[in-house]
Amino acid sequence: MDHSFQKQPQGMLLRRCQPKQSPPREVFCRLCTRMGKLQSKLRHSTCNKYRPDGITEERVQTKACPEYSPAHTDAVSAVAALSSDVCVSGGKDKTVVAYNWKTGNVVKRFKGHEREITKVACIPKSNQFFSASRDKMVMMWDLHGSVEPKQQLSGHAMVVTGLAVSPDSSQLCTGSRDNSLLLWDVRTGRCVERASVSRNLVTHLCWVPREPCILQTSEDKAIRLWDSRGLQVAHVFPAKQHIQTHCAVSGDGHTCISCSSGFGGEGCEATLWDLRQTRNKICEYKGHFQTVASCVFLPRALALMPAIATSSHDCKVKIWNQDTGACLSTLPLDGSGPLTSLAVGDTVSLLCTSFNRGIHLLRVDRSRGLELREVAAF
Repeated sequence: MDHSFQKQPQGMLLRRCQPKQSPPREVFCRLCTRMGKLQSKLRHSTCNKYRPDGITEERVQTKACPEYSPAHTDAVSAVAALSSDVCVSGGKDKTVVAYNWKTGNVVKRFKGHEREITKVACIPKSNQFFSASRDKMVMMWDLHGSVEPKQQLSGHAMVVTGLAVSPDSSQLCTGSRDNSLLLWDVRTGRCVERASVSRNLVTHLCWVPREPCILQTSEDKAIRLWDSRGLQVAHVFPAKQHIQTHCAVSGDGHTCISCSSGFGGEGCEATLWDLRQTRNKICEYKGHFQTVASCVFLPRALALMPAIATSSHDCKVKIWNQDTGACLSTLPLDGSGPLTSLAVGDTVSLLCTSFNRGIHLLRVDRSRGLELREVAAF
């Protein structure tokens, strides 16, 4: 209460109480979201959060999920699904971990890198996978082999920030902040092609299915399509306004997604592009409030419509209608810190890495309009 005194005509002092203004609704909503004990009293099942850009988004109240045995001891940078129940991940603890998310147990830990793991990529239909690191090295591992790396690939002058395995598993493409892409023979571990573009600080790489093409995002805001035959730039998409942080290609190879850095709702979007003849922008997905760090196409078996998922530094995972750009579901992972990587686990599961809480196992409920919920963390 704000107390003030007013002198009356008789010389008496009268204390007048002036109540404060009611708190803004968004402040109240943040409080009711965080204070789980008040939920039953206030009977809030959902809470609308109002943002400065005028977008109103529904925050779904989530229950505490089981905490499995942790995969890492520090922030997790990248995750990829090796099989329908095992994922591989890497992070600041310099360790690559194979983890069974259905049993909640570590399968095997692999150590060999001297600095933080930046990317992981799996060889399709095999037990082998690659990791990239700030130590400028790429290493190949075998789930059923030794804990020592099967191959050590050295060729970049700076941190390796891109890994992509060809659909036929014969080649690996790596990218770095040294502006270069290298193409490797997986069987021999020999570098067969090298290309460099000025200011092309690579942020992510992915291979186009059934095509000799590699998609690449960069800190120079460009999205490049490379022809793997000779490693030449085949196409550069129209430049975006912000750094392009990640990319993904649809299973049919017809479309791709890129996502952008940003803050306060500026930037912070994902963009769908046509990979066929026109190669135009098709749709944008706006609603995140900070950098969008990862994006994936959801399998058609999971969604009744074409859909994509994004994860962001704003601690949220969103599912979008691919055709209309409508946000179908938002899951806030409070306390997770920035979300760094997203991968499809199986036909109903997503894996999401974070700074503070390791890896989140998310489930998509098709019976409730693709509602997302967290089922475990490890």
